[in-house]
Amino acid sequence: MPLSNEGVPGTATGVETHPAALPGYRHPLDPLTPEELVAVSLSVRKYTVAKTDIKAVRFITICLLPPPKRNVLAYLGIPLKTGEQPQAAPKIVRRAEADFVDAVTGTSYNTVLSLKGNEWEVASIDKLPDGAQPQISVEELLLCEDIIRADARVIQLAKEVGVEKDQLFADGWAIGYDDRFPQKQRIQQALLFARFGRHENLYAHPMDFIPVVDSVARKVIHIDFPPEYTKSAPGQGSFASSGINAQLSSDVTTPPSLAEDALTASKRARFPPPLGRHDFLPDLIQENLEKEGKKFKLRDDLKALHVVQPEGVSFKVKGHEIEWQKWKLHASFHHREGLVISTVTYNDDGVVRPIVYRLSLAEMVVPYAAPEHPHPRKFAFDSGEYGMGTMANELSIGCDCLGQIHYLPGAFAKHDGSAFVIKNVICIHEEDAGLLWKHTDFRVGGRSHAVRARRLVIQMICTLANYEYIFNYRFYQDGNIELEIRLSGILQVYAEDPKKPSESPFATTVAPGVSAQYHQHIFSVRVDSMIDGLANTVVETDIVPLLDASTGSPLNHAGNAFTARATPIVKQSEGGRDFDLSTDRRWAITNPSKKHPASGKPTGYGIVSKGTMTPLMARPDSWVARRAGFTRKALWVVRDEEGPKGSRIWPSGKYVPGTREFPQDSIVNWVKGDENLDGEDLLVYLTAGITHIPRPEDWPVMPMENVNILLRPVHFFTENPAMDVPGANDTRSGLAFPNGDNNAPCCSSAD
Repeated sequence: MPLSNEGVPGTATGVETHPAALPGYRHPLDPLTPEELVAVSLSVRKYTVAKTDIKAVRFITICLLPPPKRNVLAYLGIPLKTGEQPQAAPKIVRRAEADFVDAVTGTSYNTVLSLKGNEWEVASIDKLPDGAQPQISVEELLLCEDIIRADARVIQLAKEVGVEKDQLFADGWAIGYDDRFPQKQRIQQALLFARFGRHENLYAHPMDFIPVVDSVARKVIHIDFPPEYTKSAPGQGSFASSGINAQLSSDVTTPPSLAEDALTASKRARFPPPLGRHDFLPDLIQENLEKEGKKFKLRDDLKALHVVQPEGVSFKVKGHEIEWQKWKLHASFHHREGLVISTVTYNDDGVVRPIVYRLSLAEMVVPYAAPEHPHPRKFAFDSGEYGMGTMANELSIGCDCLGQIHYLPGAFAKHDGSAFVIKNVICIHEEDAGLLWKHTDFRVGGRSHAVRARRLVIQMICTLANYEYIFNYRFYQDGNIELEIRLSGILQVYAEDPKKPSESPFATTVAPGVSAQYHQHIFSVRVDSMIDGLANTVVETDIVPLLDASTGSPLNHAGNAFTARATPIVKQSEGGRDFDLSTDRRWAITNPSKKHPASGKPTGYGIVSKGTMTPLMARPDSWVARRAGFTRKALWVVRDEEGPKGSRIWPSGKYVPGTREFPQDSIVNWVKGDENLDGEDLLVYLTAGITHIPRPEDWPVMPMENVNILLRPVHFFTENPAMDVPGANDTRSGLAFPNGDNNAPCCSSAD
């Protein structure tokens, strides 16, 4: 059956409305198909009608509930320890879980189902605790815009500054933190913009007020007006004690009570949105410039650059399982984590060596720096509040991905239980990665050899309203695994009074009347390790000068000695670790029962990410720190605990919208206690990110910024595992200009 296109967001392909338990799965971690999502939703609806007093079901998420880890490994023939026989393959029961809201009462529920034959059976329905909210759905984000356009006061406030109802647009954000409202309300803050043309950049026209909407009641429940900054005399103003010469119109950053008039409390006048056109579509840029009597031309001096593989690709794909250059792994779509990599093994001369059971983005937070209300509410948990998968793009060949591409699909639930489908949500391709290794014997008559690197790239791109995140999981021929997160898109901006330049010490004016506040992007990457098996230990290593051996001493005469001091992390209460630049601190996930034949050290994979270990700049007791506890440490080590609903995954809790503290089931509490971490089934959470001080060059669309995390073999292989990669001799390479010897040897010289 063809997909429906009704109500489909710009990131998706279509909607699946027909149920089916089959075609089922090939791999126990295969995501639910669109047909399975519909079948699950129908089973939930039948159950709630027959056996509950739930009034009307609004589905938020439906996804696979993974089988137990050891069962999956046994099913796939992966040993629990390298060199041992796999356990006997068990029967795998396919299970699903769904979060939904009673659309009448606003009460939230979680349900678990099992596939029995061709029917999904409800095993349990649990009412979530008061205040616990499932993630905000795509349809609720779109609904936010409908709600503000139907509100008489919003329409009037917009009209007062020259904006008509049909020109109003809203980015719905989770409320963040605002204890003026009951925690049980399902509410969003609507960041408003004007759009004066169908495809123009609406972020160029931010509005000066922020409504709060109730998604269940479908109404605006409050409107906030941020105060403004003006320049103050030296030593005076609101922030004089911090050495900042700026005056806040409201004098304080404290939220006014709901009973107060918010505009009066802001102590500033209304002002219209900036009207400058700052488009990113080439035809609109040209149109705007021509109106100003200027010309615009795209660069025409770029010659074609093609990625060509005349013999086809070097990887194999079977369903969601991928094999390439001794690697074997599973790649899948998840509504919250986005792209998930699982069951990663390496074939080391015929020996299957487990490395990673599951690798994914577990959480992220984007806290903003402006302290004046309501801007402190802006700290989006883009994964936990919205879902990377639900915001994923359908990818385009030759644009998002170059070369010979294979795509994998994804699907997630709509409110009515049908499924949004993204046909090309994951792309798989190969890239040249420069030189893999090279050496030249410089002596007379010496020989040289060089080998070019190839890498496998598995990619997903997600649009979170204004921002884009590109997730590239890369596998290399030398055993490295890399996660590259690239950030682009449009800055989240607020309006300035065009008649008086802003003096905000917490933002950059990127265009007239357009203010981009300082902010951070902090990611929590979850590594469910199985280095040569499930019994792992994390070792922390500091590089330190030789202690008690000063220059000139018998043991350190020249003063140059330094060594590596390794400390295993063996107790759960020691699982939260800080980065120390002064000792070039690094960590490795090791298997203490497997030793390198020469070094005698445990086999392991090191973590290389020191350039991205960004500390949270908000205070330790701030709103954001109280909710995003994972930002407190650069690395966390915890024991995995599998329960009826799976492993530990979510560092800030499973249900993030509306939280005011980190919940009991979150990483800050997981590290409490004295449980053993030595030789156990471990989870490692890596905290990485960037601090973004916007520049005018980031406007109107931001060039890419990168966050990179590398997992690198340490004492894992006997020697460089890439010694058997052939030297490349690309006969299609040639001279750009006739000024050299086109017949010079490429990669290897003979006697």
